[in-house]
Amino acid sequence: MRSKKYENLNLLIYVFPALFVYIAFKMFPAASGLFYSMTNWNGINKTYNFIGLTNFIDLVSDSYFWQSVVFTCKYVAVMLVIANITALGIAVAIESLPRFKGLYRTVYYMPNMISMVIGGYMWRFIFHKVLYYMADNWGWSFLDQSWVGDTRYAFISIIIVAAWGAVGYLMIIYLAALQGVPAALKEASSLDGANAWQSFWNVTFPSILPALSICLFWTLNSAFQVFDVVYSLTGGGPGRATQSVAMNIYEEAFKGNIRYGYATAKSTVLFIIILIITAVQLRVMRKRGDE
Repeated sequence: MRSKKYENLNLLIYVFPALFVYIAFKMFPAASGLFYSMTNWNGINKTYNFIGLTNFIDLVSDSYFWQSVVFTCKYVAVMLVIANITALGIAVAIESLPRFKGLYRTVYYMPNMISMVIGGYMWRFIFHKVLYYMADNWGWSFLDQSWVGDTRYAFISIIIVAAWGAVGYLMIIYLAALQGVPAALKEASSLDGANAWQSFWNVTFPSILPALSICLFWTLNSAFQVFDVVYSLTGGGPGRATQSVAMNIYEEAFKGNIRYGYATAKSTVLFIIILIITAVQLRVMRKRGDE
């Protein structure tokens, strides 16, 4: 009994620093945010009033917020498909190369090392200057578009930049998973007469499902919280056509009337949306893994 208590005490001592940091910087701010979502605090004054669910009731008729939710959901859906398919395709291609794998991994991962705020401004210059130059001087007239100022192309521009920044990170995870697929299984499928696609779909893909689940979860979580790409590339425009939920919350909390309590109510709704979708995703992936 003493030995068991001693082991538990040692475990608590080792875990306590990380647990303390998690509670102090994750759980406490989350609990505080939930409380402030039921107040009229502006984030500056010391005093505020408790107003219950008023902020959440006001959200129902907030057209700008729901417009940002629709845009964010559209962005998440496209990013889940584009980023993961591209990253997996690049990972499979690199894994099949006989040499220079390290070079290609480095090249494709490099965009992930750049802050997406900087990346957004870089691509804004490309869309405004480089593509126009190519259209005027090379005769590529299809590039002569208002890439960040036209609602038809602004969303496409955001997807291009966001995928450019995310693919490298996802590719590394997929590469690690592909390297863990037993060679014996691949050889067995080849001996059974399976072609490259059949071998990938029936052998490789089921083996990397845990990595796929991780990548989908990461993409989902980061895409729902997208801010930096939108802020630096389009600023939420034209109008509010590309304003994400995170950007809408930012403007509510730090611009205009500075309604911090109302902004935290929006953050709470965003958290609930992410929680529900993540739970559904994990359930689907778990069923897929059990089949």
